[in-house]
Amino acid sequence: MNYLFAIWAIVAKDVRSELRLRYALNALLMFVVTSLAVIIIAFQDSELNPEILSALFWIVIFFTAMSGLSRIFVSEEERGTILVLQLVASPSAVYFGKLIFNCGLTLFLSSAVTLLYVIVFPTFVIQSLVIFICTVFLGSLGFASASTMIAAIIAKAQAKSTLYTVLAFPVLAPLLITVIYATALSIQGDIWSNSIPQFQIMIGYLCVVVGFSFLMFDYVWKD
Repeated sequence: MNYLFAIWAIVAKDVRSELRLRYALNALLMFVVTSLAVIIIAFQDSELNPEILSALFWIVIFFTAMSGLSRIFVSEEERGTILVLQLVASPSAVYFGKLIFNCGLTLFLSSAVTLLYVIVFPTFVIQSLVIFICTVFLGSLGFASASTMIAAIIAKAQAKSTLYTVLAFPVLAPLLITVIYATALSIQGDIWSNSIPQFQIMIGYLCVVVGFSFLMFDYVWKD
């Protein structure tokens, strides 16, 4: 019970901090609006196929997540509260608390991008809603899980933002390719069985990243 309470306390602290400062939330929403405006200007006279629509959709989510999720540990380092967390909570409790917060933030981001994307692009019509919802859910969790560990690694570095993007892209590239393909299948209205390999990759990716991060976070957090 003390372990679960520590996780919940970390999540609640991050939520209160974000609602008070709104740093990550405002940055994420502004990046979404700016990215969609650029896409509209660039492709206003073009008819986009499902593959291009899916790629643009996830590129917006990817770069928006890169601009906001790195703050989860950097903010602790800047405020000088990272030592307090190391004293009052176990490394695994800190990891899962930060992971849950990042997952919630990424799911909110994905929902906002989806809503705006549907409004902006009338051709973005989801034929298979189940495939799309599962793809967005698993893709968002995968982005959040990898981003949380990378944010912990670069928290003490000097060039944080640059290093974060350099480390994040090769780690997230396999997941990005998979979710783009699965989203294209949902737009085309493909049958569920054709999407099973993509979901297997997404679930396997999520399990591997979370498992590896859980095992290694103790060393990253203390060193």
